[in-house]
Amino acid sequence: MKSKTVLVGMSGGVDSSVTAALLLREGYTVIGGFIKNWSDSKDAWTGECNWRGERRDAMRVCAKLGIPLLTFDFEKTYREKIISELFSGYASGSTPNPDVLCNEYIKFGLFFEEAMRLNMAYVATGHYAQIRQDTDGMAHMLRGVDPEKDQSYFLYRIPQVVLRKVLFPIGIYEKSHVRTLAAEFDLPTADKPDSQGICFIGKLDMQDFLRTRIQPKKGNIVSDIGEILGTHEGIDGFTIGQRHGIRVSHGEEPWYVAEKNVEKNEIIVVQGSEHPKLFRRDIRVGDVHWMSGIRPNAEFQCLVQVRYRQKPIPASAKIEGDVLILQCHESVKAIAIGQSAVVYDGEECLGGGVILG
Repeated sequence: MKSKTVLVGMSGGVDSSVTAALLLREGYTVIGGFIKNWSDSKDAWTGECNWRGERRDAMRVCAKLGIPLLTFDFEKTYREKIISELFSGYASGSTPNPDVLCNEYIKFGLFFEEAMRLNMAYVATGHYAQIRQDTDGMAHMLRGVDPEKDQSYFLYRIPQVVLRKVLFPIGIYEKSHVRTLAAEFDLPTADKPDSQGICFIGKLDMQDFLRTRIQPKKGNIVSDIGEILGTHEGIDGFTIGQRHGIRVSHGEEPWYVAEKNVEKNEIIVVQGSEHPKLFRRDIRVGDVHWMSGIRPNAEFQCLVQVRYRQKPIPASAKIEGDVLILQCHESVKAIAIGQSAVVYDGEECLGGGVILG
């Protein structure tokens, strides 16, 4: 029966609940797996990560489906690999993506390793993406059918050896249909709202959260022509394209962050959401991962996406050493160092990396 065994990541939400139900219907032997990444007791900030409540919901779903639920405590690794990276990235002036890191190190890292240790044939999650396999076993990841929910952008770092053993059952559906399926399966989570934001931050906004570990370092807010317009409490609290939180009242149009000068501890701002300095065509990308496990030709054409739900932009790509150089065919707004640039061939995700500049 190993060929039909699967460990399903059960978050307590509707997407993972339907994932488990669909696999059962398809004849798989399903084991639920709840991942505990966080608890509030060790921190100075006010968190609202209700992991016990989420686990109870996962247990209710598993009881309804008649499957066991295992709990995996990955909090130590989560703090080391995701939280520490988040703070160090922001402190250095970049904008890291915790969702990408969590998928790499936790869901398709430690969780996958546990599945293999348990002699599972597959792991499955409630992500909106699709897997296609060639006859030789090569796995390809495609966008989810629902363009509003497609999560392939966050999944580009899954290694090929793992991707061959991954199932994304709901990737062929739109979210509205997943809700319909949840009701048809009579799942306890059918009407549960989708989670919003990052649970470990709780009631705090990102800047207040960063202040719990990064000491404020006051600096100047300057215009693109060097005029000092105001001050900030720390460069870590801003990202490219940001409008809110800029304490500048000069002029009638709102101000936007166009650049961060880490050496001078300055925020460079421009007026108007369409200011030319907010747009670029060239992107340098490092720490590049290719989903096939095979480095492509030195030059190729692709589509690039620099943030979740952004419209893909056609680009010319070339590889120079360990760096991917992307020349976009049209201007892209608010490219932030530390975020991910993910490249596609049509609907297929080829891979991506971290924006260097």
